Amino acid sequence: MKYLWTEDTGAGLHFWTLVNQLFFDDTLVVESKRSNQGLLDALSDLELKEDAEYYIAFDYVVDNQDIRNKYRRLRSIADKSEGKIIVLDMICFEYLILSFDKLVAWTGTGKADKIKIREDVLSAIANHRINLSKIGDKKTLQYLAGFKRFSTERVMKSLVGEFTQNEKWSVKTLLMGECWFKDCCISEYSDNPRCGKPEITAGNEKMRMLIQSKEVQRVIGDIIL
Repeated sequence: MKYLWTEDTGAGLHFWTLVNQLFFDDTLVVESKRSNQGLLDALSDLELKEDAEYYIAFDYVVDNQDIRNKYRRLRSIADKSEGKIIVLDMICFEYLILSFDKLVAWTGTGKADKIKIREDVLSAIANHRINLSKIGDKKTLQYLAGFKRFSTERVMKSLVGEFTQNEKWSVKTLLMGECWFKDCCISEYSDNPRCGKPEITAGNEKMRMLIQSKEVQRVIGDIIL
């Protein structure tokens, strides 16, 4: 049996469930441990079985000391598992959404300032953090300086919220917004300009495109069935 354990709940857990359904043909058992500490607790108590493998979706950024400490513990557990515990190389669920090349067009945002900030932030990602030295735009730096407790993950969550304010695209609720995985409206048929204009409207096909995006594929590339 192969498991995918995530710290995500709500839309993040729904995302991994859809990845399992649409890309892995429901081969994985997807479970949420509800937090990074929950993941560590579950792995610490785990009795490894010969026929079981565990893929761990752990949000890892290096500019949060608590996360760094927990990640070191996670790596230690994985290193002693004889290859049965595989830690996926990811920043966070929100980064998978933010880096999707169709995000701006599909969600229909008109916020030119946030579009520019997104571009700057994505170009400055290196080694699981935003490298501020790679950003020269003053407005982007001012935006980042506005976080009371700056961390790469906080920025990702905030920016994704800017682009998915329409509930049809939201990734902050119990499920991903309906437009990610169901047929949905486009701007010609709606009074809401933020409905966006995907080139395809069939829900599963949009979700498949998200799953097939470069960053998602990089993260799930370690899952071997």
